[in-house]
Amino acid sequence: MTTAELMTDPAIKNDECLYPAEDAQQILSLAISRQTDSGALSRAQLLEIAEELGISAEVLAAAEQEWDVKKYEIADQKLFDRQRKQRFQHGLSQFVIFGGFVLVFNLLTGGSLTWLLYLLFGPWALKLSWDAWRIYRPNEYSYTQEFQRWRRKQQMRRAMGGFMRRLLGPS
Repeated sequence: MTTAELMTDPAIKNDECLYPAEDAQQILSLAISRQTDSGALSRAQLLEIAEELGISAEVLAAAEQEWDVKKYEIADQKLFDRQRKQRFQHGLSQFVIFGGFVLVFNLLTGGSLTWLLYLLFGPWALKLSWDAWRIYRPNEYSYTQEFQRWRRKQQMRRAMGGFMRRLLGPS
């Protein structure tokens, strides 16, 4: 039975229908986005909706703060993923260009450097394969560690940049 059928079925009361928290959140999110014309809510509207749902202003404020932190983490994660893919694609294009050049050179010189090609391109191809696996089929634990390490470096760079701007003063 679908949700619409459950709601219109006279044998089932609306009070008896239970939703998991994630489903309820998604349903409410869709309903709110359909209710507002611009797709945005003012703080007053948000407080009003929270009050109707029985959510206190303190809980809403805590959720806002948590979302504010999470929003920046999500943006950082998207940047991290994009940079990883760009780095991989750059390495792959270098491999293809250099490999194509060496392959053509080898064919033009009679193909006597075949063993050297294996020594040169074998480890490089293995590294590219490993990078592709890490990027497109990530292990959650290693991905999280790599992302946290990258994020710490980014935060350090931002802090050092801010320190240097304050140290040098306005130019």
